[in-house]
Amino acid sequence: MASNSNKQLFQAEPELLTNSVTVLKKRYLRKKESGQVESPKDLFIRVAKNIAEAELKFDSNADVDSVADIFYNQMASLKFLPNSPTLMNAGNSLQQLSACFVLPVEDSLEGIFEAVKYTALIHKSGGGTGFSFSRLRPKDDTVKTTKGVSSGPVSFMSVFDAATETIKQGGMRRGANMGILRVDHPDIMEFIYAKQDKTKLTNFNLSVGITEEFMKSVKNNTDYDLLTPRDHKKTGSKNAKEVFNEMVRLAWEGGDPGIIFLDRINNANPTPAEGEMESTNPCGEQPLLPYESCNLGSINLVKFVKNGKIDWDDLRNTCHIAVRFLDNVIEMNNYPIKQIDEMTKKNRKIGLGIMGWADMLVILNIPYNSDKAISLAEEVMKFIRDEGRKMSVELAEKRGSFPSFDKSIYPALGFKAMRNATITTIAPTGTISIIAGASSGIEPYFALAYYRNVMDNNKLPEVNPYFLEKAHEGKFYSESLMNKLADAGNAHDLTEVPEDIRKVFVTSHEIEPVWHVKMQAAFQKYTDNAVSKTVNFQNTATIEDVEKAYMLAYDLGCKGITIYRDGSRLGQVLNIGSVKEEKLEAAAVTMPAKPKERPAILIGKTIEKTTGCGKMYVTINQDVDGKVFEVFTSIGKAGGCAQSQAEAIGRLISLNLRSGVEAEFIIRQLKGISCHTPHGFGSQRILSCADAVGKALEEAINNPLNVHVVRNDSITVDSLLADIDKKDSKKVMSNGACPECGAPVEYIEGCLTCQSCGYSKCS
Repeated sequence: MASNSNKQLFQAEPELLTNSVTVLKKRYLRKKESGQVESPKDLFIRVAKNIAEAELKFDSNADVDSVADIFYNQMASLKFLPNSPTLMNAGNSLQQLSACFVLPVEDSLEGIFEAVKYTALIHKSGGGTGFSFSRLRPKDDTVKTTKGVSSGPVSFMSVFDAATETIKQGGMRRGANMGILRVDHPDIMEFIYAKQDKTKLTNFNLSVGITEEFMKSVKNNTDYDLLTPRDHKKTGSKNAKEVFNEMVRLAWEGGDPGIIFLDRINNANPTPAEGEMESTNPCGEQPLLPYESCNLGSINLVKFVKNGKIDWDDLRNTCHIAVRFLDNVIEMNNYPIKQIDEMTKKNRKIGLGIMGWADMLVILNIPYNSDKAISLAEEVMKFIRDEGRKMSVELAEKRGSFPSFDKSIYPALGFKAMRNATITTIAPTGTISIIAGASSGIEPYFALAYYRNVMDNNKLPEVNPYFLEKAHEGKFYSESLMNKLADAGNAHDLTEVPEDIRKVFVTSHEIEPVWHVKMQAAFQKYTDNAVSKTVNFQNTATIEDVEKAYMLAYDLGCKGITIYRDGSRLGQVLNIGSVKEEKLEAAAVTMPAKPKERPAILIGKTIEKTTGCGKMYVTINQDVDGKVFEVFTSIGKAGGCAQSQAEAIGRLISLNLRSGVEAEFIIRQLKGISCHTPHGFGSQRILSCADAVGKALEEAINNPLNVHVVRNDSITVDSLLADIDKKDSKKVMSNGACPECGAPVEYIEGCLTCQSCGYSKCS
């Protein structure tokens, strides 16, 4: 590369929004030796210079400054940004530039705790980790060295979770993990239920590793084999459809577990001779071999729409520069352990992805949920993959192919050289999309507006800039309309907004899940690794709706799927607007001033439930109207702790029932409460004594006693919950408020994220 020492370098000023600068100051900008905090421009210069230094490893005469200037201009113009660890650490003492890693977990105490140690080092350096626990022997299996029995993979996951909880990533990011277990592991049911209690494994995303054999058995409703990890011998079998149904139900209830199609991932493994892929990174888009890392970056598609068209030449140029940048990252990276350094450089995987997809679509006036959008997704991603490969071939001709190239799939595909085993990944863009002022990854908009708190407790609507532009252009802007938009979150029912605009500016919960899956599949078609995408469901979605999405993801060629039904996780109590106070007041006046008197005679039934504390007997009595009136519970010995708690539950339930609270509402509060000693499997699984009471009460309501009594008066109390559910079914739900800035958080790309300040539950 020719020297150009007279050229003025780093002239362009970063094109940053106010919110972008706020996020950079809070999470990325570092102190200089002078004690001053670097500016955003300083950050981009620091990163560009550091990554450009890799050029000297391949050419001692390389013009590093010119390359650094090229890298800088791409970042300053927000056309391309690398993953957060590179922005944070390049040019600093830490110099750990990778976002994610996969570690093996061997079936020995030494191997397990070695993985825990490596996890701590990775999280300390700013990375996330993925694990397959499929090698671990099942629960109660014999341990020959100690003559004892194994506690199973799920128990050891809690050790990794606890270690993660105590470690701050570089003082700036918190650790995140992916836990995967093969569907044919004997402990698969315990794994599927592992996060039913949302207070457990809070630093883990979970996915079941699905095989082709299992999916065939699901479709045929037949049994499949469970295999012991140490010798792959059959230890039993299960009905595949029943197991699949439980995965779907649990995902419907709270998002976990997701699924990844293991055989499909390994069929696309570019280096099968180097090993089998067992796990992915925390958000599922990067399948990796044990000890591999992923080095990611994303192209901001918004910057390539000019005069209503895509500038393919400019996009091609950015693709080439981005691949060179990411290949340099591999050289400049300070890997946390030796094995990762060796394996990463053996295959040199990079993951070039995108952000701003929803923005590109609205600028081009294309609805997200349309065949035109699906076709464009394929066209854009194929272009990026093909141009990325061309650049990787060009780099290989100058720098050499990745060391495992001869044992990879590429020679059979006609490639004589290739610098990187993989080129493309659709990764979560989280905070870098905020820096870029772009929509996240390939996700649709979550909301078109929301309220931002300002001084004196005033609220101002924060409106999507492209919608705001259309509102002014179409002359339908008004302050009252913007407030309505912030209340609703979308323009679906705002008749002041032209219909064609409403169709283009569609939000995630207006989009049918089938379009979410189709979009993921369209990008997956031309992505080497995998795609980070959340398939959003409205709160009213059924278990069958989720099942259809899972099957569609399999049929369309996705490598996995993560779903989220709105409001299904703890802490989701607010919506984009506000629940009207008059509803609560109106409901309150219908409640009796005091509990109804107990009649002399009631009729009821006693239901037995087996819990982790022993057998519980739940007696449910109903009044002459056939309504449940009171509940008595018994477990253990009189005067014992378990019995005292059970008696307290019964008394409080009875008081609520006699005060007019609907039994269905009480059931919702009790079901799903977990303790440390659950009992049973599948539909018979009892999570705790409270869960047992809730399920017994539900069973009694679904199978009522026939009471034939004539009476002259009747008291009817409307169900508050049913009333609110019915009248607000079209409301857009949010996931509550950001703990750092108070803005709404949204569940995108597999994680709760704040689009205002960059807070992420996963990092």
